[in-house]
Amino acid sequence: MRAARRPAGWVAAGPPPETPEDPGDLWPGPGEDLCWLAGNWRILQRLDGHRTSLDDLVTAHMAASLLANPASARWLDLGTGIGSVALFLAWRFPQARGLGVEVQEISAAMARRSLAWNGAAGRVEIRDGDFRDPASLAGQGSFDLVTGTPPYFPVGTGPQSDREQRAPCRFEHHGGVEAYCEAAARVLAPAAPLVACEAWIQRERVEPAGRAAGLALSHWREVIPREGKAPLFVVFAMTAAPGVGPLVNQPPLVVRDREGRRPPEFVAVRQTMGMPA
Repeated sequence: MRAARRPAGWVAAGPPPETPEDPGDLWPGPGEDLCWLAGNWRILQRLDGHRTSLDDLVTAHMAASLLANPASARWLDLGTGIGSVALFLAWRFPQARGLGVEVQEISAAMARRSLAWNGAAGRVEIRDGDFRDPASLAGQGSFDLVTGTPPYFPVGTGPQSDREQRAPCRFEHHGGVEAYCEAAARVLAPAAPLVACEAWIQRERVEPAGRAAGLALSHWREVIPREGKAPLFVVFAMTAAPGVGPLVNQPPLVVRDREGRRPPEFVAVRQTMGMPA
């Protein structure tokens, strides 16, 4: 159980978790820990495996800002992994319903356990499967929001970890941004956004990937790890083309200033998604 690191007097926002009285196998098992995420919600993670990260937070934040009519919305998280983005959205929009699709069974199982720990399993389903296969979403209809945090690098462009979960989360074992755009285009409701991220050094792939799937960029934001450094990744939104207005090029999001402090803009992102400033 990870201890909370919270400022004195900070009060968690959002819906409280509804953990079962007897969590049973929802408790962290060998090699796992239970960490704070949004508000008082928690997420299960492997100590030596895939863990929630900055790109999950920023993707979920942009997605939350673009979701229309959240009280009646249905959202889809492609390649949901351990469920970081799905949990953020479930916490942020307790009346909406969601679906995550994940090809790694170990990750999908952890995401389901995290949702159950927080009491959200009844409104968010995690489905085992490869979202590139249309059958994985058969009968689901359209969604008001699609999200994804694709792996950043083609297989063969760098050394891969031999630890469970890690390699497919970093390298495109099951498709990159192109596959995410193709899958989203099949299920997006009219005017609904796909919100995803891509490594800065792979950014030139984003617009062609969307165009090939019939999508066009609507929002773009660079994320800079520390003031004065190059961007680390971009988070973007797309909707079905034509009909997309002028591109909204949001100011870069700086995570740390030159002194290592969190700037007000990044503090606001954290607060909106239930994290201490």
